[in-house]
Parts: sequence; C-alpha cells; structure tokens
Amino acid sequence: MKKISVMPCLDMKNGRVVKGVNFVNLKDAGDPVENAAFYEKEGADELAMLDIAATLENRKTRLEWVKNVSSVISIPLTVGGGISTLEDIELVFEAGANKVSMNSAAVRSPNLVREAARTFGSNRITVAIDGKRNRQLPSGFELVVSGGTKAVGKDAVEWARECEQLGAGVILPTSMDGDGTQNGYDLEFTRAISDAVNVPVIASGGAGKLEHFFEGVVRGGAEILLAASVFHFRILSIGQVKEYLRGKGLDVHP
Repeated sequence: MKKISVMPCLDMKNGRVVKGVNFVNLKDAGDPVENAAFYEKEGADELAMLDIAATLENRKTRLEWVKNVSSVISIPLTVGGGISTLEDIELVFEAGANKVSMNSAAVRSPNLVREAARTFGSNRITVAIDGKRNRQLPSGFELVVSGGTKAVGKDAVEWARECEQLGAGVILPTSMDGDGTQNGYDLEFTRAISDAVNVPVIASGGAGKLEHFFEGVVRGGAEILLAASVFHFRILSIGQVKEYLRGKGLDVHP
C-alpha cells in the first residue's frame, strides 16, 4: 500500500496567500512565509505554491516569493504558475523549489514536459491538469488552461496519459467544478486520472471535511492529498487529518 502524504497549497497573488471558490472570488488567507513555517511545524509532508495570476498576467513566477518560502521550510516545495521554459524551471529550482508544476505551458508545448523530465528528472516534474465536465469528450472531462479561463477542446484524462508518457512524475488534477467549495474532491475526475496513469496523483480542489481526505485516497486513488481553504482558515489541522486517516487504516507519512 502506498504511503499517503498531506500537501497544503499556497495560492499566491500580489505577495499574499489567497483562496477562492471555483477559481474566482478570492479572499486573503495570510502571509506565505508564516503559513509555510506553520504547516511544516504541523506535519505537512510537502508544500505547493501556485502563482495563480502569472499566466493570466503573462509573466513569470515571482522568484522572491519562492526564495522567502523555501528559506523557512525543509519539506519539498512544488512551485507552479507562469513556468514555460527550461530556464524558468532552472531559476525556480535555484530559488529553492524542489519540484515544478506546469499547466498551460505543457498544453501549448508538450515537448517542454519531455525536455524538463530529461533535464531535471521525472520526479521533479508535476503536470497540473485543470478539468471541467463536458459530456462531448470520451472521459466526460475537458482540459481547461489559463487559470481555468480557456477550454481547450481536449480530453483531460487522455492528456494525463500523454503527460505520463512524456515523462511527468506526478499528475495534479483539479476539477473546476469542485475548487474551493469544501464539498469534497471531485472523486470521479481524480479516479479517472489515477486509473489512467501509474505515477502518483494529487487529489486537489474541494476538501472540507475529514472524510473527504479518506475518500480522496480510497475512492479517488490519490496518494497525495492537497488542500488549501481548510488549512488556511484553520477549519482542520494537518495533525487531525493524519490521525483520522491512520485511524481508518491508511499508511500515512509520520
């Protein structure tokens, strides 16, 4: 059985952590450095930091945010947002990140995933896949890019398979239908992707209760559980989540 990890996520805008619902209506959720240090102390296994406006504002990830956050933690940090070249990836790694997450740029240029995996190693390359329901496509899920603003007309699950073949070491699917709602992960979407690939899948978007984390593993097939709102607004602690999952018989990182 796979070991389960818990991964808080810092969605960044204007130097602050923010959290929205369905990718809009953003609320301030505090200082990234304070949050990062707090989460490591609480027992987070990894941390994600996503510069959510980078692609829309047509700019690169703010490297000073990466430096500031990476300087206060020792757990692995995955950084995403506005990463579109091998040079971008290198700069993010130099700033202290351990892994990068690509989304829109990977869709535009799949070869970037291949080159990145070849250059830096598959285990450091995550592809984030934003999807929304569309019955016209084989899996029922359509790929969306640019912070959820553009539908691509491509099947999201098929794209996950492609990303694995290109060398991505982790897949991070987020359902726009579930993001920030705290109604639970989109298990159908997560499971469709975890069934389609052999690399670790991160459950993301919508965790609001302890049961949701358990379902993410058992019904969604995820081995990394990402959450934002429940941790930022102190609805649940990482310790509570881990204890609950252990109580349910799952093998969770200490």
